[in-house]
Amino acid sequence: MVIKNAEFIVSVADSGKLPDFGAPEIAFAGKSNVGKSSFINFLTGNGKLARTSGDPGRTRLVNYFGVNGRSLIFVDLPGYGFAKVAKTEKAKWGSMIEGYLTGSRNLVNVFVLLDVRHEPTADDKMLLNFLYHYNIPFTVVATKCDKLSRAQLTKRRAEIANAVGIGVGNIYLISALKKTGKEEMLARIDSLVAAFGGESCAEEE
Repeated sequence: MVIKNAEFIVSVADSGKLPDFGAPEIAFAGKSNVGKSSFINFLTGNGKLARTSGDPGRTRLVNYFGVNGRSLIFVDLPGYGFAKVAKTEKAKWGSMIEGYLTGSRNLVNVFVLLDVRHEPTADDKMLLNFLYHYNIPFTVVATKCDKLSRAQLTKRRAEIANAVGIGVGNIYLISALKKTGKEEMLARIDSLVAAFGGESCAEEE
């Protein structure tokens, strides 16, 4: 299954002025340097779509990407939890994230990215509690799975599931570097788009 095409649309600095493309939106959230941009590029097969950086905290805007002729929208949210940022800047990013999550009319799911090697942070749990509180559907995606052995992954998957209070089977394991987990994620995206009433974003090769 493949995504046929993807394009950058617009960056938004004010969550009070969110664009409405009339298509289902999947948002990507996670702490700084968890691999959101790499994950988006991995899913779309376009290594230059979302800008990646080794410097945490680079994504400071809400970035919109159109998939398959804008029949689906990927939304890259600012990373959170970067210590070397002023409190005022952190507060701004936090309000942007919350403003998008509660203000988008077309949001169907939030892909919450967690680094498989580490315990979910207080900021990760705060985001998940926020999503629970507002009844916003989400999917937990464990990134950087190439860094651990299969046995370690099984253990960490169970530990993360316990830490965030969801079933082990609801945590998706991916590696943008090793190109693993893509088919499972595309199948998940397909089901979300179908539930919204749109066309499938992927097709059989």
